[in-house]
Amino acid sequence: MADKDTNKRRTFDKVESILSESPKGKYRIPDELSMSREVVAEQLKIIAQLYPELESCPPAKQSKKDNTPTAVGKVKTATPPKPAKMASSPPKTKSPATPSGAPSKGNAVADLFAERRARMAKQQQEQKKAEAPPSATPSSSSQPPKPTPQTGLSLKKVIPRNIHDYYPVVAPKGKMAAKLAAAAPYNMFFTTITDAPVTHREPLSVTFQELLDPSLGELECSVQMNFMVDIGWLLGHYFFAGYEDRPLLILYGDESPELKTVSTKKPNVTALKVHIATPFGVHHTKMGLYGYTDGSMRVVISTANLYEDDFHNRTQGLWISPRLPALAEDADTGAGESRTGFRESLITYLNSYKFAQLAAWVSRIQRTDFGEVNVFFVASIPGGHLNTAKGPLWGHPRLGYLLGKHSAPIDDACPLVAQSSSIGSLGPNPQSWVLSEIMASFRRDSAPVGLRRVPSFRMIFPSFSNVRNSHDNLLGGGCLPYMRATHEKQPWLKDHLHQWKSDCRNRTKAVPHIKTYCRWSHRGLYWFLLTSANLSKAAWGVYNKSAKFEAPLRINSYEVGVLFLPKFVIDENFFPMESKSSGDNKHPAFPMPYDVPIIPYAPEDSPFFMDYLRG
Repeated sequence: MADKDTNKRRTFDKVESILSESPKGKYRIPDELSMSREVVAEQLKIIAQLYPELESCPPAKQSKKDNTPTAVGKVKTATPPKPAKMASSPPKTKSPATPSGAPSKGNAVADLFAERRARMAKQQQEQKKAEAPPSATPSSSSQPPKPTPQTGLSLKKVIPRNIHDYYPVVAPKGKMAAKLAAAAPYNMFFTTITDAPVTHREPLSVTFQELLDPSLGELECSVQMNFMVDIGWLLGHYFFAGYEDRPLLILYGDESPELKTVSTKKPNVTALKVHIATPFGVHHTKMGLYGYTDGSMRVVISTANLYEDDFHNRTQGLWISPRLPALAEDADTGAGESRTGFRESLITYLNSYKFAQLAAWVSRIQRTDFGEVNVFFVASIPGGHLNTAKGPLWGHPRLGYLLGKHSAPIDDACPLVAQSSSIGSLGPNPQSWVLSEIMASFRRDSAPVGLRRVPSFRMIFPSFSNVRNSHDNLLGGGCLPYMRATHEKQPWLKDHLHQWKSDCRNRTKAVPHIKTYCRWSHRGLYWFLLTSANLSKAAWGVYNKSAKFEAPLRINSYEVGVLFLPKFVIDENFFPMESKSSGDNKHPAFPMPYDVPIIPYAPEDSPFFMDYLRG
């Protein structure tokens, strides 16, 4: 596959070279491309129409100095790739690496994605043909063709910073702080859906660009921790926000040739691959740390990977912390902790990486006032774990510990509702893991221990019809890596599956990549967890029952989430789930991501399998 992608990249480089070196409209196709002459000729026509400046600014005439370290400063005029308004692709699609020894052909940011830009150019041309009226042809039009917006294919000219030419949904600048204040006390948001314009204006909808909005503070430095990172897409956002030269630390899980070399092109960017000993684990955390010039900072925990598709037509969730001020220099060492112990939990999590590059951030967090944070930090890290003097620190036992200590008593009739974008191997029957471990932790509350029945278990996972009717049709299922072979080993799960329906958020047609767990009754919502963790043993952990003494919990992946408990957020025993029409609401309704009540699968329904996208 790598050889195939490399060949594509080399072919595209040749196409660009042919275009710049040939007389206009008369392309000299070399002998080595003769077998693909028709394809190459078609590519040349498409690219020449979209980017006429390539013929006037040939790459071959570019100064050799552009390849030296001193040329890195030119990134200030870089233009990131424009996202194609096409169907989402499966999550594992990557841009190929630049062939070893190949010369750089432009600015540092967009040069990372030459093949991606070529693909987008072809998609844009196809979309333009599909949208054009039957009678409208370039030859019959008396008007000169409208200039096509730049997409970063050619970076030999300084292009104005017009973010609307590159990202399909752009929110008004300078409004995010007010939007965040209006979202209190929950501070929970959902990503905008490109093909659902109504979501572009919703008060709880956000774009990634808004996380860099100047109203939130002037960014000094930041950390992005994630599984998949499209560095061109990410740096494009920093570019348009005016922060392209601010220090950025990236911790990532999915291997990327572009991330391996980004620091050579962008010295202010440090990218670290998080290596995990077991092949069954991944760095699945999705969290951002934002430091501001006044010494304050902010934490953002989400469910979205940092690439275009995850912010396109997929339902994602984000928790955005308040602005957290720096403590006074003479403040006591214990000052500034939240009632939920969020700061200590975050520091313990960051220290688990053992990366020296995080030391400055840990120090900064220790000197920051987290007093306004009203949620709990719930995370997983790889390894074998035993209980500590402060209770279990990771995985499902951590959630169970917090619920047992702080949750109001819950009627056993209240089900546990799990919702995720993937499902692991859960075992041949419910008792294998879901009932014996997950439910044992997730059912807990502060009521005295006694004889109690196990709550029912319900799982929201998109059915085949959910995905087929989504904005992107079956391609929308590219973020649902559940395989038929896995499902056939756990047929009992079918009785617990429920449809994805989100009319309340205008996201029924936006395939959910969000992950949530909660319990509610007719009275309200007792607790709610927003997390990166899918329902799997790798994410939540499984006890090693063969241990001679205390059974350690084995976790394979990094995960991060936030737990909302009414006692700490609104000082009540449950969150309201409906807004009362009387207008005398004491507290706003909790922003549930899906419709309640939930709808079970019909007998003819089946879950969506990734197999559908693999032929």
